[in-house]
Amino acid sequence: MSGKKFKASLKKVDAAKKYSFADGLSLVIETAPAKFDESVDVAVRLGIDPKQSDQQVRGAIALPHGLGKNVRVVVFAKGPKEADAKNAGADFVGADDLVEKINGGWLDFDKCIATPDMMATVSKVAKGLGPRGLMPNPKVGTVTMNVAEAVTAEKKGKLDFRVDKSGIVHVSIGRKSMGAAKLKDNFDAFMGAIVKAKPSTSKGIYLKSIFTASTMGPSIRLDANEAMAGSEE
Repeated sequence: MSGKKFKASLKKVDAAKKYSFADGLSLVIETAPAKFDESVDVAVRLGIDPKQSDQQVRGAIALPHGLGKNVRVVVFAKGPKEADAKNAGADFVGADDLVEKINGGWLDFDKCIATPDMMATVSKVAKGLGPRGLMPNPKVGTVTMNVAEAVTAEKKGKLDFRVDKSGIVHVSIGRKSMGAAKLKDNFDAFMGAIVKAKPSTSKGIYLKSIFTASTMGPSIRLDANEAMAGSEE
């Protein structure tokens, strides 16, 4: 992509303005300069102290329209649960063989699910999965006995979110080809989950800023007050 295309996109954005959610997401599509189907990303800066254990913000939400891409899911399971996972559409199901495959450098998947009894096995690949955000966790429903339901949810586009060390939550809410209306639905679902996840110990302004952008496009600031107002209706 040429610098000219990015500069042309940048001219369409008023850097001093806080856009409404609907207008901002429409502008993201308009300013996405690449020929490929760019993802639409969101960054939310929260008024929390991420160093405090009681101010961690994380969760999962089933997006109304998915993520607009094929989600590759692997499952650590044995016996009947292995069959359940395969029948639900998991891309790879295994145990020790899966450990060997991952330790060999294979990480060609987006989500990892495990039954509780398999966590000792999963721990053997924790160093590979953890830094990439792939480690199964009961808090987001990826450590469960109901593997079929978990696989189905992930395949449909369940969004996991977690605040980073800087107090920011970064997520992708879909792709530009989905259109502004579907992206707005996904965004609203995500922001609803963020507001709901507000720690009781968080004081002052919770949503400090919200920015959105396509993969190759300019950042667009959204009006954070719209999310808080919506939560009070």
